[in-house]
Formats: sequence, structure tokens, C-alpha cells
Amino acid sequence: MNRDSRYLESLLHTDIPLTQEMGVKVLSWHEQQLRLQLPLAPNVNHKSTMFGGSLYCAAVLAGWGWLCLRLREAAIEDGHIVIQEGQISYPLPVTGDAIALCDAPDEKVWRKFVATYERYGRARLILQTRVTNIDSDEDAVKFSGQYVLHR
Repeated sequence: MNRDSRYLESLLHTDIPLTQEMGVKVLSWHEQQLRLQLPLAPNVNHKSTMFGGSLYCAAVLAGWGWLCLRLREAAIEDGHIVIQEGQISYPLPVTGDAIALCDAPDEKVWRKFVATYERYGRARLILQTRVTNIDSDEDAVKFSGQYVLHR
């Protein structure tokens, strides 16, 4: 685990205590991709699969964490990140531990987001996240979230 991953995991567990109870771990931050791990045991439902609410949280957290680390790289430290809106679909069950992933948006979109924030002190960014079973690349969850950064 690199320094950025350790930073984010500590931040999540301190500022969002639910992440500790859910067992969220930061697996990696590499080439602007964030990977979180979510164990089945503390997030299991009555069907012995992962609870939909836990999957929603993991999807939101992947985007929130991605934005947090990307802002840190850009030396933007005066803002607060909130999720404003999200849409989710659950095409497959999660039957074991899960991986939540968030990749970078298009660079042009990122630059516009930063410029808007610097000018107005508030900006919105849509991030796409997904959740897979740990042993599969197939999307079990697809999430699109609009995040707001404000001073």
C-alpha cells in the first residue's frame, strides 16, 4: 500500500466511521485509478450475498476517494466533497468480497472542473464507479455519481 492509499484509508476510517465497520480497505491508487476492497462478512444480507446498501456505499466511496486523492495531487486542499446525486444498477449479485473501482474522467472534463472550482469556489464532477466480485472483472454494480466540491 502506497502513501496515498494509507492516507485515504485513514481519512475514511476517521471521517466516515461507517467505513471501518464495513471493513473498507484501500487496495491501490495507481495511474489515477482507485481500488477499494469490501469484505462480504460485515456486509452480508439474508441471501448470503452483499447487501445493496453496502454496495451503494462502496460505489459512492470509490468516487469520493478518487476525488479526494486527485485533488490532493492537484494541491487543492481548501474544499469539501459531497455526493449530490447518484444512479446505480445491480446487474449481478456479489457473492464474496468485492472490489470498488473508480477511473479518471476525461482530462478535458477534469481541467474544466478545476477551472470552475478555482473561479467560483464550487464545481460539479460526474464520476463513474463500478463494483466487481473479487475474482471477476464483470461489473456487479454500475454507479454514476455527481460530486460537488465547495469551499
